[in-house]
Amino acid sequence: MHVPRILLAGTHSGVGKTTIAIGIMAALTRRGFKVQPYKIGPDYIDPAFHTVATGNPSRNLDTWLVPEQSVKELFFRSARRADLAVVEGVMGLYDGFGETDAGSSAHIAKLLSIPVILILDVRSMARSAAAVVTGYKYFDSKVHLAGVILNRVGSESHYEAVRAAVEKETGVPVIGCLYRNDLLSMPERHLGLVPAGEQQELGKKIDAICRLVEKSIDFEKLLAIARQAPPVSLPLPALFASQEEKGELRIAIAKDKAFNFYYQDSLELLENMGAELIPFSPLSDKELPAEVDGLLVGGGFPEMFIDELAANTSLKDELQKVYRLGMPIYAECGGLMYLSRKVIDFEGKSWPMAGLVPGEVAMEKRLVGLGYREGVSLRDSLLTKKGEKIRGHEFHYSRFRPLKDNFPWAYELRGRRRDHYQEGYAEKNILVSYLHVHWAGYPQAAGRFLSHCKSFRERRKSLVNKGWV
Repeated sequence: MHVPRILLAGTHSGVGKTTIAIGIMAALTRRGFKVQPYKIGPDYIDPAFHTVATGNPSRNLDTWLVPEQSVKELFFRSARRADLAVVEGVMGLYDGFGETDAGSSAHIAKLLSIPVILILDVRSMARSAAAVVTGYKYFDSKVHLAGVILNRVGSESHYEAVRAAVEKETGVPVIGCLYRNDLLSMPERHLGLVPAGEQQELGKKIDAICRLVEKSIDFEKLLAIARQAPPVSLPLPALFASQEEKGELRIAIAKDKAFNFYYQDSLELLENMGAELIPFSPLSDKELPAEVDGLLVGGGFPEMFIDELAANTSLKDELQKVYRLGMPIYAECGGLMYLSRKVIDFEGKSWPMAGLVPGEVAMEKRLVGLGYREGVSLRDSLLTKKGEKIRGHEFHYSRFRPLKDNFPWAYELRGRRRDHYQEGYAEKNILVSYLHVHWAGYPQAAGRFLSHCKSFRERRKSLVNKGWV
């Protein structure tokens, strides 16, 4: 099977990968291509921009959270339905977990045989750019460095000088550039770019980036590189080997400006296992969707909408009710904040939350948790059995504080510095954690969650028949 594909990688973070990726994705879409976008790593924010630019849900490729064979399955399952796959890298091309290339853009490029286009910031640089490209070209001979895009170019003469040096000294073609332009900057805050759903002028911003990209990047050369990607033999499906009847279980999922951090493939895995995902908004809905069997509250930015969340007492009351009835409830990061008793904002003001978790959360000015985590489940929960290992990712500026003795921590986690700490809350029908878990890495966890939801559905029907609810 032949899938045209490219990987847009950078020499480092901040080089302009996301802006250029958005522009290229949008330009290809306007040319009539069905583009399937991807983001390497665990990030949720960049994929949302990809989705707006292409009209197709972006997906994460992460070889640390998900086994290699499963990453292959997920990639080709979605890429084969498109005309072209465009992958945005993470950090620098060779930056991975620890001292290896595990989880890096280079790792994905080799695993999926994707030609790489390197994005290079050439502000205050001329012939030296050729030395940089030389290093990236020969650092790993198994990575196919097929082209270069120059960013933050000062003038046409600057572009020609750098292009000539790179092509002469390295043999790698320069397929275009972006000139310095304030229009290309994207607003940021404490977790990176301001999310797509909060930018009212995002459509105009993407249009402007797209026009600039179309003027200065050679799309014929870019498409030729994408078509150089070799044919592949599709791996036998494992995650999606069989399909349950959709709609067997109804799962309410929090989706609005405050809660939107979900891995697309995780959601589709749940659907493939028979779940119907019913979105609702903790910001505006006064009650949960009718007749649901479970609840998912993902991450996001509840701290930016904390007054609206606190004011929606009707929904918080209903959450208390379904929790007491035994509905399975799983939440990550921002969801943990919302389900706690209160959140203390950046100014020190306290806001009452849903109160399902006996703890409080305080926002801090400095980053509290960042990076990949692995650990062990401390007790049986909605996702894991006691003693099972789990991997995930943390990224938050808030700190959780338990408000009861003998707190039922969910996990003992270990970070890159090998420090151990207890985290999360697991008791009866609820599991909350700062840990973002990709369920394609733990399909058995998805199955366990749905099994709990199925058991609750049967109990709920019994209670309805008896007139108790």
